[in-house]
Amino acid sequence: MTVLIIAIVIVVVLVFYVISIYNTLVKFKIRRENAFADIDVQLRQRHDLIPQLVNTVKGYMKHEEGVLTKVTEARSRAMSATGIDDKIAAEQQLTSAMAGLRIQLEAYPDLKASANFMQLQTEISDVENKLAAVRRFFNSATKELNTAIQVFPNVIFAGMFGFKTAPMFDLGDERVTVEKAPDINFN
Repeated sequence: MTVLIIAIVIVVVLVFYVISIYNTLVKFKIRRENAFADIDVQLRQRHDLIPQLVNTVKGYMKHEEGVLTKVTEARSRAMSATGIDDKIAAEQQLTSAMAGLRIQLEAYPDLKASANFMQLQTEISDVENKLAAVRRFFNSATKELNTAIQVFPNVIFAGMFGFKTAPMFDLGDERVTVEKAPDINFN
């Protein structure tokens, strides 16, 4: 009889331990999704500013249509992306296209002197700085989730519950360009 009671107690403790592991993983997953929701807000602001920027630069960059087309197409892909992983990939492409546009803009001093363009540059710089901050929070939440999934004994149960390690919001090859503080020149 005592052995049966001890076995039942052990099983109950194990069940509660597994429930605790599951709840911890769910908490980290929800925290990551919430962090991405913050990124999504900034991305929408960024997406709203891009058409204004493209329209402002069109008049100055008539022979640079390819650059503007890349930005517009990347924006469309980013806006239609579904799921966190797809949005991350689409935003990496948009960031790359925006970096190409920034490089081309250096050749147009009249454009850089335009008040409308300067206002847009300031707004975009503000959004990019906010994006960097929320991206750090998202990556921190992703790291917590990935760590919780990979540590023992969680790793045993994480796979059974369908938890997988999640990608960070990495900028890939554009990291150097994007992490450089934006140059705002009032000349």
